[in-house]
Amino acid sequence: MQPLLPRYPSIMNILLSPCRGWQTYKIRKISFIARSQFASLHTQSTRPFDILFFGRDEFSCLVLRQLHAARDVWGNLSIATNPDVKTGRRGAHLSISPLKTLGEKLELPVHAIPQEKSAFRHWLPPPPFSALPNENHLLITASFGRILPPSLLQLFPEDRRLNVHPSLLPAYRGPAPIQRALMAGDRESGVCIIDMLEVRRKRSIGSSGAADTDQNTGGGIDAGGIWGQTTSPIPPDAAFSSLRDTLADRGGKLLVAVLKKMLNGTASRTSQAPMLATTPRGSAITGKDASVNFETLSAVEIERIHRAIGHQANQSLHFLKKPITTSLPSGKTLQLHTLSVLPSLSSGTPGLVSYCPHSRTLLIPCAVGVLSVGHVKQQDRTLLAAREWWNGMKGLGLTEHGILLGSESRP
Repeated sequence: MQPLLPRYPSIMNILLSPCRGWQTYKIRKISFIARSQFASLHTQSTRPFDILFFGRDEFSCLVLRQLHAARDVWGNLSIATNPDVKTGRRGAHLSISPLKTLGEKLELPVHAIPQEKSAFRHWLPPPPFSALPNENHLLITASFGRILPPSLLQLFPEDRRLNVHPSLLPAYRGPAPIQRALMAGDRESGVCIIDMLEVRRKRSIGSSGAADTDQNTGGGIDAGGIWGQTTSPIPPDAAFSSLRDTLADRGGKLLVAVLKKMLNGTASRTSQAPMLATTPRGSAITGKDASVNFETLSAVEIERIHRAIGHQANQSLHFLKKPITTSLPSGKTLQLHTLSVLPSLSSGTPGLVSYCPHSRTLLIPCAVGVLSVGHVKQQDRTLLAAREWWNGMKGLGLTEHGILLGSESRP
């Protein structure tokens, strides 16, 4: 069991720390006064919470729906989310946070955070959270996608900053726990309600004397004490969107259960198990994750990657679609869509693609098993059915001996 009393900050640290404008000074002053007043706080609250909910995407929305329906745990509920952003060619499309849309539908106050990270570090939350806090002020994040600055976290008691994280911590700490669990072929996942710890950025100095990189210091990302945990099986055919929705629904219900325990004084938290060298990480997804090597990966592994990161992009959140990608002998990229595994077929030369008229799919031998591909998108071209693409390549005389994918990177 972790102690529930907040730490006292050093008065000299507050007085000597650099202030970037009046807002930063005001936040630090409020934080110090608030901490001194909260020395004797317990987890029990006498009335429903005033909640500031941070989120952005479909996961956030499903958690918010559960929270919104539990009218007995909150008195006021406000939303903080990403601002509207113009995207696409010449800013022709206006991207709107799904959480904003839901919040307005539920007639909740919605507040836009600054788009720039530097401005967000000095952002003041809306009243009553920008004034002196009390035991009923609660901060909740669910798939928010940003690290909250210490100045913002310090406006809330240390046991009133909660995060809904979709993994069985400490496994898959980080921004992509659902994707990484699917890619690993895990058969079980879950959700934890955890404390949010302060994470400070420390600039390291290189040998030249110049600042090189920012490093996260402090308590650690997704490393807080656990207030509640629930497990969920991962179906063999689960894709990102279906597993996301399942975990968000369970996470929302778990969050409500934790808040009810906080209100009646029965809530408790436990420390996370230590991170080991074998503990899987939930690191961010990059384009490298989608670029496959048929010589080293099995068809099953590639299909798992497809289910984890090949889902349709949500442009309003600036997510990029990460379809499975390889390359043609010409060097142009080829995206693979609508994938399935044919493990019973004997493998041929890995990456040597052929066409099957019976299934109307492309067949690609892998290190183990054969991958069936229903649609492809060649670089600078539109998405085509496998038959259309193959006939086009055949018309160019490129299919007589098959097409070796990824050949330009082979020795």
